[in-house]
Amino acid sequence: MGTRYNELSEQHRQFIAEQKIFFVATATADSRVNVSPKGMDSFRILGKNRAAWLNVTGSGNETSAHAQVNPRMTIMFCAFEDAPLILRLYGTAKVIHKNDVAWNELFPLFEPLAGTRQIFDHSIDLVQASCGMAVPNYSYESDRDLLKDWAIKRRQAGLGLTDQING
Repeated sequence: MGTRYNELSEQHRQFIAEQKIFFVATATADSRVNVSPKGMDSFRILGKNRAAWLNVTGSGNETSAHAQVNPRMTIMFCAFEDAPLILRLYGTAKVIHKNDVAWNELFPLFEPLAGTRQIFDHSIDLVQASCGMAVPNYSYESDRDLLKDWAIKRRQAGLGLTDQING
């Protein structure tokens, strides 16, 4: 049922722009697969075979640890409303930190988020679409402010967490 593409189409881009959540999967050769849900308007398409997402604190940093050892990364978008679709972006990711030259190119593409810790620059080598007909329907209510509020309080308390709101 899956269809493979060499690059993102305009239809794929539109679908991604409408999603409120995406999932990121990574693993090293000898680790468990780590799958993380992401949101907060943190994903940007940079071209037909390139995307980036802004990562914020909130849990361990396993995605970054994996990508620095083995850069394979799969990003999955899934329709929970409207027509069913699962869209996977396979490729490799480079971890970009605030002191890296690429930070100045990529960070301005995002709205500042409290607790920002890195950007993943994802080079896409395969796009796969599948039906998603077994995925249940859910209705989006709102984003949660819990992580943002936690990061701001932690920074204000001087506990070492930085954010990029002021650069």
